[in-house]
Amino acid sequence: MRRGRRPLSADPYREWKGGYRSYDLIKEFSIAFGVVLAITLVLTILFSSPDEKPTTIKQWSRSDPVDFVTTAVSELDGTSGTATYGPPYNHNGPGQHMWFIRPQKWLGVSHPIDTARDYVLAPLSSINRQPAVHSAVSTYEHASSKQQAAWTTAYSNALGKAKVGPGDSVTIPSGSYGPVPIMMSSLLGIAQTGGLDGALLTSKQFYQTDYTKPLLFMADGSVLANRAQAEHLLGDQWGMMNETGSFPGQSWLWLYTFWYQIKPFSTSANADILVMTIMGALSLAFILVPLIPGVRDIPRWIPVYKLIWRDHYRELARAGRT
Repeated sequence: MRRGRRPLSADPYREWKGGYRSYDLIKEFSIAFGVVLAITLVLTILFSSPDEKPTTIKQWSRSDPVDFVTTAVSELDGTSGTATYGPPYNHNGPGQHMWFIRPQKWLGVSHPIDTARDYVLAPLSSINRQPAVHSAVSTYEHASSKQQAAWTTAYSNALGKAKVGPGDSVTIPSGSYGPVPIMMSSLLGIAQTGGLDGALLTSKQFYQTDYTKPLLFMADGSVLANRAQAEHLLGDQWGMMNETGSFPGQSWLWLYTFWYQIKPFSTSANADILVMTIMGALSLAFILVPLIPGVRDIPRWIPVYKLIWRDHYRELARAGRT
């Protein structure tokens, strides 16, 4: 028998007759907490996550005014990603679904967004005080839907030949665009001064913490996608696992983001609900391992646990022989 080892008693409930010594659990916990806190603070200072500056509409409209105006027109004519998304923003799309499961449709529109009104018409009416701009907005609002579509379509097509002029303005070839050029020029000016950032945060709450509208507006353009690509955060870059700048991030999400890299998930418009269903089924199976016949018997058939706890089983064997 190895020295220092006490053989296990055949009676596990035998009264303890060995020695005792005091043990201050609170003291031990306090020391451990203090050491972990100190290490955390030091590592945070030395290796903290990169503090990237947020993208704003002001920055976007100055760095790429053509993309901003193109996105604004798509919000005005209802062809943007947000305008056609469906619940929880509007009823213009079916939302993600799988067979008869339609959670977006069931939950309905909880955060209504009218892209033409919220992103273009309302900011122009409430911020800009120029009579010409108010007249252009009124002309557009009182025109028929067919006429509005003709103006925005012609203007969108002309943006393919747009150029950035003095003061980060956007110039396009002459054409029949109705009041749209005046509206877009004014909206671009408001955005470049930072006024649109504040206008889209206006809500009934005291603290302005709802960034849904500005984020969706920028997501309809290319500014967020371009930045995500540069920071290795796109879905096809396993971005869910990465920190900005391709720093190591949430490695435990590998199984979740793995499904987005393969077909049919990588090309499906319903990828999110499909992946969530698969991960839900896998998680449920993991929880129910003790109840699944066959699977629960694997440790008995392949007793790896005896290798891990070999010292314990050796002592049990010796105790049985003494």
